[in-house]
Amino acid sequence: MKVRTRAAALLAGALACSLIAAACSSDSSTGSTGSGTGGASGSVVVSGSSTVEPISSLVAELFHDANPDVKISVDGPGTGDGFALFCQGETDISDASRPIEDTEAKTCKDAGIDYVELEVGLDGITVMTNPANDAVTCLNKGDIYALLGPESEGFANWSDASALAKKVGGTDDFPDVPLDITGPGEESGTYDAMIELSGIEDTALSQGVAEDKAATLRPDYQSSPNDNVIIQGIEGSNSALGWVGFAYAQNAGSSVKELEIDGGDGCVAPTYDTISDGSYPLSRSLYIYVNTAKVAENPALKSFVDYYLSDEGIQAVNQAGYVDLPADRLDASRATWSGV
Repeated sequence: MKVRTRAAALLAGALACSLIAAACSSDSSTGSTGSGTGGASGSVVVSGSSTVEPISSLVAELFHDANPDVKISVDGPGTGDGFALFCQGETDISDASRPIEDTEAKTCKDAGIDYVELEVGLDGITVMTNPANDAVTCLNKGDIYALLGPESEGFANWSDASALAKKVGGTDDFPDVPLDITGPGEESGTYDAMIELSGIEDTALSQGVAEDKAATLRPDYQSSPNDNVIIQGIEGSNSALGWVGFAYAQNAGSSVKELEIDGGDGCVAPTYDTISDGSYPLSRSLYIYVNTAKVAENPALKSFVDYYLSDEGIQAVNQAGYVDLPADRLDASRATWSGV
């Protein structure tokens, strides 16, 4: 399908056209236009999660096909950076791969920014190594802590983490090969979600790590806000370690090796089914946050979000490589939006 081809192109590097109306028009037909399309004009500014960016970019492209007079900017500097812009009133929608944090919500409140949170899809943080790394196939939460947590700073080889892993319930037989880590930085919701979902903070506190360091990852790895750069890091080292959203890992295909994760019930691979039913331990929700005051001022914004949540628009979640919400949770997002 032409839509799937475009989604793959977004993930491969052309993630978001900075100006959809100017650069992303298409002669393809999207079928029925769905809710909120046809004849709208104006502009919409979207920023935030690089994980959610391909979904919003695809929705913007499809919406623009029916509404060529709407200019839509979509950018993906990271969830945290996106919320900073959103709470300054500089964007209409903030893409997020984690819920808004209390400090961010307070910043918005202090600035008079009211918003609505809309769950739009599901993702599984996918931990990867290079296919040449035959010695590693599954990691449990103790392993992840020993390799990525705040006590792992300075570990240059996988085997350096073995003693710590054994102490916190992980394995003690990592290979004696370079530990080349590439992953999201602190600006990314995927950074925060990895800490939360893998239990790094709780493990760190149990290890006596200071509270201000417990909810952090080791600082000495190559970080990037660009998921494609992370994929390239995995491809470039035979003993690499990294993590991205599910769609990016899937799009990389056989150039990366996806690791199974053991959350206590055995090793589970990230798949559409295991992410959908929550059995994959690093599963998470994806969101958009919409500035409700701007909805009242900007008919184009309302039309865009109407389309985003329509039967046609929400297909972009799957087309971009992520996992559809269960019907009841999608209905809940639609009900929340209808009350705005």
